[in-house]
Amino acid sequence: MMELSPLVNSFVEDNPVNLAGHQSTTDRLANFIKARLPKAEMPLAEAANHHFAKPGKMLRAKMALRASNLLNVDRAAALHWAVAIEVLHNASLIHDDICDGDRLRRGRPAIWAKYGRDIALTFGDWLVALSFELAAEAAQRSQTPMLVKILADHMKTTTMGEAREFDIKRSCDWQTYVEIAADKTAPLLTAPLEGVAAMALHGGASANVGAYFRCLGNAYQIANDILNFQGDDGAATIGSDLGRRAPNAVVVLFRESLADEKRIIFDGWYASGSVVQLAKWRDAIMGSAAIKVATVRMQGMLDESERLAASLPDELMEVIMPVQQMLEQVCQKSVRALAPQNCVF
Repeated sequence: MMELSPLVNSFVEDNPVNLAGHQSTTDRLANFIKARLPKAEMPLAEAANHHFAKPGKMLRAKMALRASNLLNVDRAAALHWAVAIEVLHNASLIHDDICDGDRLRRGRPAIWAKYGRDIALTFGDWLVALSFELAAEAAQRSQTPMLVKILADHMKTTTMGEAREFDIKRSCDWQTYVEIAADKTAPLLTAPLEGVAAMALHGGASANVGAYFRCLGNAYQIANDILNFQGDDGAATIGSDLGRRAPNAVVVLFRESLADEKRIIFDGWYASGSVVQLAKWRDAIMGSAAIKVATVRMQGMLDESERLAASLPDELMEVIMPVQQMLEQVCQKSVRALAPQNCVF
């Protein structure tokens, strides 16, 4: 499943300040994080400094800060919440690199590759603890105790999504696919804004924010799955998700359209992990109605997200509308490449 970072990056600006002596948002966030990392004499200090030497774009934190400015949330509370989300994200990256065996992170050696799995695991755990400490401080400053629960829910959801993706050799039904897609995509968009909404609106809109982004995130994920079978998602080969056994809406819908006997054959091949007959199955998928059905499901989720958006406060919509517009552009791109008779927009 594709990351949302390239899209969100174009939405979140760095907001550099022209006045001498003022820091950009990136620098301010990076310095805040570094001030909370283990000190030089502590065991994890070297690993921490290595990882945050390139802190990334800190997209989640910037989304939270932009929302807090629009909703007039206490700046100190908003900063603590923004960094809590960003630190938790970094913890997940460190743990993911261990699980996936990825040796590079942000163009530099991953923590586990440089310092070993034990240091990487413990540093990731330490960052989880720091994220909850920061969330608790944000909760105290804003008198919004539910922030800690929001962070815990975000962590549980993300972890469950990761765990489900590890089982890549087992084909899944539509409902399972939707749950995986939502768990992998929605937290990136939901957590920063849900916490800010809770501080500004006393949690009244939190449930609707989460439901809204799950629908919108699922529509976006289906669009990327369609683009994967059109060779227009940045992957090296058309239908690469099928070869990697990565969850893909088009594959799921193709499988569900098969008669029982053929489905058993497909499931056996899929579970084997073999690339033999990959071209055969890919061509069968592309020649089926699966892509057309996927566009219909995608449109339904976009319609539902618009319905949910109508229930959100106007000031919150001002924050999330740019994200919605960009995600809808990806959905429209996936449909434009189809034959006119398949279009649903």
